[in-house]
Amino acid sequence: MNTKVCVTGAAGYLGSALVHKLLEKGYAVHATLRNLGDASKTGLLKALPHADTRLLLFQADIYNPDEFGPAIQGCQVVFHVATPLQHDASSSQYKNTCEAAVAGVKTIAESCIKSGTVKQLIYTASVVASSALKDDGSGYKDTIDESCWTPLNVSYRCATDFLTAYVRSKTLAEKEVLRYNDEKKLEVVSLVCGIVGGYKFQSLIGESMRVLISQATKDKMRYQTLRFLEEVIGKIPVLHIEDVIDAHIFCVENPGFTGRFLCASDLLKSEEIATLIQSRCSESKIPDEFIEDSNRDIRWGSSKLEELGFHYKYDAVMTLNDSLQYFKVPLPLESS
Repeated sequence: MNTKVCVTGAAGYLGSALVHKLLEKGYAVHATLRNLGDASKTGLLKALPHADTRLLLFQADIYNPDEFGPAIQGCQVVFHVATPLQHDASSSQYKNTCEAAVAGVKTIAESCIKSGTVKQLIYTASVVASSALKDDGSGYKDTIDESCWTPLNVSYRCATDFLTAYVRSKTLAEKEVLRYNDEKKLEVVSLVCGIVGGYKFQSLIGESMRVLISQATKDKMRYQTLRFLEEVIGKIPVLHIEDVIDAHIFCVENPGFTGRFLCASDLLKSEEIATLIQSRCSESKIPDEFIEDSNRDIRWGSSKLEELGFHYKYDAVMTLNDSLQYFKVPLPLESS
C-alpha cells in the first residue's frame, strides 16, 4: 500500500489507536504531537508494530497551526483528531480554545489544499455539536440526525466553564471545516463521534470511557459530565473505540462522499446505562445519587454511514463490558 496519511493528535487515546490500526493495515503515517520531547508520548508511538519503517513523527500544536504544514505535505489523506482542551494562557494570538480550534481547522484545511497531494480531510467531530435541543431551548426534537446542531446561546444543567468551552469549540470548528466542501477543493468528511468506550490502548484510558462508566465507578465529577452531555445532546450516543477507528478508515477506503456523518451504535439515557449495568450484575449497586431519569423519548435518526456500507461490530453492552474491565468493576454483561 502506497497511501500516505497524516494523523493530528496522535499521542491521544483515539489518535494513537488510529495510528496503530493504520500501520497494521499498511499505511505510511505522519503523526503529529504537541511535544516531541515528551518521551512517554513518542515512546508509545515508536513502539507500535511497523513504526520503524512506516511512521514519521512531527511536532505541531493547534496554538501554532502553521506547524502542521510539513506533516501534511506529501500525504493523500489527513485525519484531524487533535483538539485543544486547555487554553494556552501564553498565547497572544487566541483568547480561548474556541478561537484556537477554529483557526486550527482552517489552517489545516488550507495546508491540505496547498499541498497539492491531499484529496481528503477527515475531521473527528463530537456529538456535543449535534444536540437534539430546539434552537430556542424549549424542548428536544424527536430524533437526532445530521441536521442537528447544538444551540450555543442556551444554559445547560451541570455545565462548567471547561465543558461549555469544549461544546462551543467543537461546534464552531466543525462548521468551519465543513465549509470547505462548498469550495470543491477538498473532500471533507466530518465523523460526529459518540461517547467512546471499549478498551484502553497500551497505557492510555480515554477520558470519555471514564465518563461513560462513571455511575459504576461512583465518580461524582465524571458523572456530572455524563449528565451534562445528556442535557446537551438529549441522550448519550455510545460508541466502541474499535468501531470509531474502523469508521475513520472506512472513509479512506470508500472515498467519494463528503459531509457530516453521525457515528454511534446506540443512543441511551444515563438512567438506561445504569439499569443495563445493574440488571446484569447484582453485585454492583449504583447509588441513587448516580441515577436520574431524563424522561426523554429521543430516537437515533441517522443511518448515513450504514447506507454507505459501514457496520458496527459492538453494541452498548459490549462497549460497557470492555470499558468496565479496566476499573475492577465485576460486571459480566451479556450482549442481548
